[in-house]
Amino acid sequence: MKRLYLVEPVVALYAFSSFLIYPLVQQYVYRRIWEQLTHTPYPVSDNTSRCAPSNISSNHTDFHKDVQKQASLFSLYSELLTTAPSLVVTLVLVAYSDRGGRKITIIMPLIGTLIYTTTFLIVSFFELNIYLLIGASFLSSLFGGIITFLGGCFAYIADLCHDDRQKTLRMAGVDMMIGLLSGVAAISTGYFLRAAGFNWPFLTSALCQCLILIYAVFILEETVKKTPVDGGTLDGPPQRPTLRQLVFGLCQIFARASSRCKRVLALLMIIFTSFTFAYIGGISLVTLYELNEPLCWTEILIGYGSALSTTVFLTSFAGVSVFTYCGVPRLLIVTLGILSVASGLILVAFAKTTVLMFVVRIPMLLSIMPFPVLRSVMSKIVSKSEQGALFAYLSFLESLFNNVGSAVFNSIYAATVGWYPGFAFLLAAGLLVIPLAALGAVALIGLDVTTEPRKAEDPTSEEDGRAENDNDTSPLLNPSSINGSAAPC
Repeated sequence: MKRLYLVEPVVALYAFSSFLIYPLVQQYVYRRIWEQLTHTPYPVSDNTSRCAPSNISSNHTDFHKDVQKQASLFSLYSELLTTAPSLVVTLVLVAYSDRGGRKITIIMPLIGTLIYTTTFLIVSFFELNIYLLIGASFLSSLFGGIITFLGGCFAYIADLCHDDRQKTLRMAGVDMMIGLLSGVAAISTGYFLRAAGFNWPFLTSALCQCLILIYAVFILEETVKKTPVDGGTLDGPPQRPTLRQLVFGLCQIFARASSRCKRVLALLMIIFTSFTFAYIGGISLVTLYELNEPLCWTEILIGYGSALSTTVFLTSFAGVSVFTYCGVPRLLIVTLGILSVASGLILVAFAKTTVLMFVVRIPMLLSIMPFPVLRSVMSKIVSKSEQGALFAYLSFLESLFNNVGSAVFNSIYAATVGWYPGFAFLLAAGLLVIPLAALGAVALIGLDVTTEPRKAEDPTSEEDGRAENDNDTSPLLNPSSINGSAAPC
């Protein structure tokens, strides 16, 4: 069977299958908790008037607040239980991919997602206890998660691309692919749920994930030649380079860099993680906010809202492409993306009508731009032999701050929903001052750090040293040729 170097189809189908059920997860948990607390069926309406003042009693309002708190706490418990194993697996798998191959970082998360989706289908079909879903989340996290998957995909692309412009555009293209297919899936979920209930979307998602696994295993080509089992040095154990790569990869990246390069790389990681924390923390609450009074959105509106939100992937890709083509400084592109998120979160905090809730998506159209640009800049700073280690730790940090951000903001939302539901969004917008301040520090230091000499590599990894020397003199902001380990980009 002919093999291809195209990872985009994997990302596309994964995005479709994930976002086909993602908007349904909170809705399903919300409805089950509603039925448990009120002992009545969840009120389904074709419009948004089921929460209108004329139809609301004090008990009805109290039920909504209790369900909101319980649903947010359910998300909190799930995040806390799955964070640690997901972080460890992400760190190990993506770092190991430098020697063991990139495909393992793609295939393992797909297996975990399939296990979770299948469990969700079983719980929904047989109406089992919803807290079994937390156990399924924990089990699937042992195989990694979406961050592991994306970390492997970005490292795969880094192996293929020749210069920083290609790398930036193709990484942004992956983000765009996520947005397009997730948008299609999000629009489908509301109608799918209205017409067929929860079971059929879960079954459709599981079948899509099976197709992805077949493509990843049998069609997708590997970009890394695996190190032989006995490929160690003569004076040390054969597995020492791999263990050192897993445990000390990030330390080696910093140890070999100049002091100026260390400061820039550390600041870029601070920008990446603090932006992730605030952005994911705020966005994770949107569905709960839409289900709450006075919006009380139906599944159809939530589907349209989720689809509109995913257009930011397409518009962010267009923004990165246009700004890169026009020569706009990369730090300015990141700044515009952060300001886009801040303005959108502030407007969400004050959105009380359906029209305004749709309008608040417009300021956030460039919100994804910082992610591919920051990944590309950091990837250009380090050598080719360190790409897996870099993306392992980026995925580790992204997963950590995704889960912590979601858990923290869900707990804050549960504590503040009674007196002001929009407080969590204002807090998330305020925290974006941190990455903006770090961006200012990077601007003062300057990004052109790869022209500085790097310290010599450990002699036990001569092959990595040769790969690094090929890249040491490559300027960060100008296109340059990188010797790939596989087919061209």
